[in-house]
Amino acid sequence: MDHHQKYNSFKNNLAGLGRVVVAYSGGVDSSFLLKAAVDALGGENVVGCIGISASLAGSQYEQAVKFAEAIGAKLVEVDIDELDDANYLANNADRCFHCKSHLYGKLLEVAREQEIEYVACGSNFDDKDDYRPGNAAAGKLGVLSPLMEARLTKEDIRNLSREMGLETADMPASPCLASRVSYGLEITAERLKQVEVAEEFLRGLGFVEFRVRHHGKIARIEVKGVDMEKMLCGETRGKIVERLKAIGFGYVSVDLEGFRSGSLNESLSEEEKKRNL
Repeated sequence: MDHHQKYNSFKNNLAGLGRVVVAYSGGVDSSFLLKAAVDALGGENVVGCIGISASLAGSQYEQAVKFAEAIGAKLVEVDIDELDDANYLANNADRCFHCKSHLYGKLLEVAREQEIEYVACGSNFDDKDDYRPGNAAAGKLGVLSPLMEARLTKEDIRNLSREMGLETADMPASPCLASRVSYGLEITAERLKQVEVAEEFLRGLGFVEFRVRHHGKIARIEVKGVDMEKMLCGETRGKIVERLKAIGFGYVSVDLEGFRSGSLNESLSEEEKKRNL
């Protein structure tokens, strides 16, 4: 089945919902889902909800708001109190479950207030094979995953987004800031801010796809192999070290394996992963 056939099945499923609340972050998947829902159901029947917390980068929030306005989607901002949850702050392997549980719980409240039966998230078919404890939260709370159900992969979604002329089509993946903090290291607003400031600085230097991983006093930078030389050249390297030390890191390192999504999961055993899925 090609991505057009999957998309037709996906649209039919959306049309059958009548009205829906969409968990929206401004990333590739949730932006595509929000646009498709508006197209299938009409803007008056779709509510995009964005969770506001310390783990959402300011630049991502601004981009998300602009996109929702451009497609005529109603956007509701929901304050998420995840920093009040000791289980989330502990930053164990199940952190994403607790994070998504808070978010989806709030979205279900919005749905009840507006007498909407369904809440949907942007998990795609590739997420079935990745370590995603948030999927367990969605299943537990009855949140729909229409992209996953239609077997739409990330590549499918990017291709369809290009065909629809969506500016998010080639956007780098943008998981929450907490995903940069090494497991077992407590999540704090200060650490999340350090990651946000560090990544904004690298973005300002022209880097596009990368991560700044927080290991306490150590910042571990992952960058694409083609950008490694640029990062390590004397002038750029010096600017990066100076800026990251200024915001509180004691040491600044570059990971020679380069950028890869979810690298912090490499430290988890298969038993730990199974326990939290």
